[in-house]
Amino acid sequence: MMNYTNFGDFIAKKRIEKGITLREMAKQLEVSAPFLSDVEKDRRNPFDNDRLEKVSLILHLDEQEQSLMYNLAGRKRNTVAPDLPDYIMERDYVSAALRTARDLDAGEAEWLTFVEELKKRKG
Repeated sequence: MMNYTNFGDFIAKKRIEKGITLREMAKQLEVSAPFLSDVEKDRRNPFDNDRLEKVSLILHLDEQEQSLMYNLAGRKRNTVAPDLPDYIMERDYVSAALRTARDLDAGEAEWLTFVEELKKRKG
């Protein structure tokens, strides 16, 4: 998977990879081309959640790419990825799980095991 320096870099590279012009994407997002250019050059914060969903559709992002986009957007804003706060805030048990993991200093291996267990339920 390609490395991206930031949210704007990700959006720009994906847009170019899909053969979409800056103006075409800006029009679909209902923003000006200079505004989108500023986002891509990391001079503006990432879009709001509604526009991030549109970006995902326009660029035909898969689940992994969409997660990366949200993570990069959160990092740029110095906050949690924008697709997560509602989920966390609406479920007390999620906050409790995160606090427990924090207090026990859960590492990557433990979280990956937890995620794999959850994914088994999908299939």
